[in-house]
Amino acid sequence: MDLNLQFPAGWEEARRIKYEQGFTSPAPRDFVGFYPLSTPEAIAIYNFILKHNFRLMLTYHTQGEVIYWQYLNYAPSNSLEIANTFSKNSGYSVADVPYNSSFAGLKDWFLYNYRRPGFTIEAGKGINPLPLSDLSNIFEDNFGILVLGMLQ
Repeated sequence: MDLNLQFPAGWEEARRIKYEQGFTSPAPRDFVGFYPLSTPEAIAIYNFILKHNFRLMLTYHTQGEVIYWQYLNYAPSNSLEIANTFSKNSGYSVADVPYNSSFAGLKDWFLYNYRRPGFTIEAGKGINPLPLSDLSNIFEDNFGILVLGMLQ
């Protein structure tokens, strides 16, 4: 089960896309599950966020050195400005989420549910899983994002 395809923000569209791509049963990646929030891990994260009043969401993935800042038209007006600030501090580019990856993620649900800034940071480049030797560079690139995110 892909745990980042478990959230109730366009889950049905994510399912349609992934099923068309052949991800129709449990697999190491890209399987959306049989319904949103169908795993204990996703439920735990969902409930944790519901119990707290987060001003901003940072979700981390490992591929591309890019910052995704929106979910459809739910991003607040200052989201792109924040993403550009993160970009200047990390060296990562800012991009729109590709359509086929635009649904059912944690960031997507946060933006949809709260209308507060949410970002997916794609840290590092290479073949997944990235080697542990990349960690210090990834941390250095992202330290500014983490500090700036706390100040928002």
